[in-house]
Amino acid sequence: MEKPTRPLRRLIKRSQFQRAARGNRAGRSAFGLQVIAAESAEPGIGFTVTKKTGNSPERNRIKRRLRAAVTACARDFVAHHDYVLVGRREALGEPFTKLVDDLGALIERVHKPRSPDERQSSGRGPRKPR
Repeated sequence: MEKPTRPLRRLIKRSQFQRAARGNRAGRSAFGLQVIAAESAEPGIGFTVTKKTGNSPERNRIKRRLRAAVTACARDFVAHHDYVLVGRREALGEPFTKLVDDLGALIERVHKPRSPDERQSSGRGPRKPR
């Protein structure tokens, strides 16, 4: 028996995006995923594609492809969490099935409990003092 699809809440306020940026994150070549716990019962989803990705038709096409992938993976999103997909230019050339598979894998990855021996840093080394 299939899980029923639950409605997804759209993130629209800047503060919601900034909050998600402080949570867990994982990435693939076509997009990054940021997630943080939220109070609302239904999962929240937001999309962002920066201007350095391309001109407006390209950015809109990236967002459309990511929205379609989110619709295909709607059952995988966990309640009481907000998700932000950060689109990259590679999303234009990826096959759609790969986008869906990558999104499903990333959702699973960000919710997997981390063992204490896993690194907590970003891997970039220590920060420079200001």
